[in-house]
Amino acid sequence: MNMYSLMPRPRRHRHIRSSFDYNYWRPCATCLEDIDIVVLKLEEMESIRLKDHLGMGQREAAELMKVSQPTFHRILAKARKKIGCALVCGNAIRIHGGTYEMTMPTGRKFQCSNCQHTWEVAHGTGRPQKCPNCGNANLHRAEDDRGYARAKSGRQGRHGIQ
Repeated sequence: MNMYSLMPRPRRHRHIRSSFDYNYWRPCATCLEDIDIVVLKLEEMESIRLKDHLGMGQREAAELMKVSQPTFHRILAKARKKIGCALVCGNAIRIHGGTYEMTMPTGRKFQCSNCQHTWEVAHGTGRPQKCPNCGNANLHRAEDDRGYARAKSGRQGRHGIQ
């Protein structure tokens, strides 16, 4: 038996499509010195974003993260357990680390407010002027292409929900 047969296989990188402006959340009624911290990995945060925030199915979300569906389920279950523990115990959540690779989408998705048609536009081509389906000019970025909401209290988003 050689040395390499005892080593676990290397973990594959999970593909993350979104970045966000905050990396820390804490309950507003706590003192930083007296608080325990739960560390949520970036791939766990991405699984919450895809499944719970955007409402994707596990198979589709797993494909986006380039992992198997059982692996996605394990990542999601671990994230939910950590978030639940933080909420019940009043712990802070730090979003940090993990085994991931940032993946740039091939384009930007837009949606027509009139007919709900969704389409993708390549980066660098400018914002479309009208819907290719119905010609309406009332367009917005598609919900699944918006990423995380910006923190309202500065770059680090240090203030809790009030």
